[in-house]
Amino acid sequence: MIKVVSMFPKKFGFFPYIFLIYLLFPIYFLTKETGVKQLAGYSMLVLFLVTYRQLFHLIEKKSFSFWLVIQLAIVFIFSVFYDLNYLFLGFFPANFVGWYSSKKMFKFGFIGLVIVEIMPFVYQLMTNPKLSVVDIIYVIPFMIIIVISPFGIRSMNRRMELEQELEKANEKIEELVKREERVRIARDLHDTLGHTLSLLTLKSQLVQKLVKVDIERAKLEAKEMEDTSRAALKQVRELVTDMRAITIAEELLHAQRILRAAGITYHYEGDSSFSNISPFIQNIMGMCMREAVTNIIKHSRASHCKVKIVQMADMIKIIMKDDGIGIDEKRLYGNGLKGIEERLTLIDGVLVLSNSNGTAVQITVPIIKKADREEGAIG
Repeated sequence: MIKVVSMFPKKFGFFPYIFLIYLLFPIYFLTKETGVKQLAGYSMLVLFLVTYRQLFHLIEKKSFSFWLVIQLAIVFIFSVFYDLNYLFLGFFPANFVGWYSSKKMFKFGFIGLVIVEIMPFVYQLMTNPKLSVVDIIYVIPFMIIIVISPFGIRSMNRRMELEQELEKANEKIEELVKREERVRIARDLHDTLGHTLSLLTLKSQLVQKLVKVDIERAKLEAKEMEDTSRAALKQVRELVTDMRAITIAEELLHAQRILRAAGITYHYEGDSSFSNISPFIQNIMGMCMREAVTNIIKHSRASHCKVKIVQMADMIKIIMKDDGIGIDEKRLYGNGLKGIEERLTLIDGVLVLSNSNGTAVQITVPIIKKADREEGAIG
């Protein structure tokens, strides 16, 4: 089986390939050279391309600095011995200097970039009589952009790292909460039902013996078993009621915190009380809201999110609208949306997606009144 090796890591997408367009400029300038100088120029350009590829594959590795130094040296040689316009190649190493996570290495890389940009410029000013004022004015703004761009790239990478750390921390917190909840539920079940079930077992054995010798006593014990089982059922209901579940109000606060941490402004419109909604329905709707917020942070590229909740006599509607890139058909059943639909089927809920200057997620769930539910159960 033949293993295909890509030129650049897949995680960077088309970005590295787009930058290759800028190599057309040095290729054009080299056509004006002749002889050994032209041959040496093309050789250095090929080596420059090799360093460009290697730097993408070796980020965070020791040999990263080695290849960066070679790339800076090539830019320096081109700018000094060929043409001042080769300074524009500094955009390539400027990008990689910004990838240093260590402040010390970033400092060294930045100093090297400044030297490579400024020294050839000064040298050309002093030695090249053909250099016009227009050429100088043309080059200076790009030099400034090249020199300051590592700070922007470093800031962007740092933000991406913080977002990943935040996501991992949230996942860790959720897992710890679930684990603690499982332990608590298991402890409560053991303490609450263990004794009751043991008692029912003993009484059922006693009833089996009494049926043959004392039918009235057996009936009495059976009645006590019924009372005990009803008490156990009540204990289970109380336990379920006291279980820690996601409420809509709590999820709104969680959504506000996590959206703002991701740099997305948040606005809520609607009621603040959801006491008429059963804990079971609130729990499912809360999980659906959390999944929708996760999608907004991961995929929408939005800067603002609006949440609106409308309560009616027979239904509750949640609308989450962002101003991002929208959602296409390829991702329609991805990104947790299928999980939201599966949860909503448990409570006869409906999920509706729409694109309008972003993505609108609408969740509609019917409200079943307690009285109606109890009458249906009795009937």
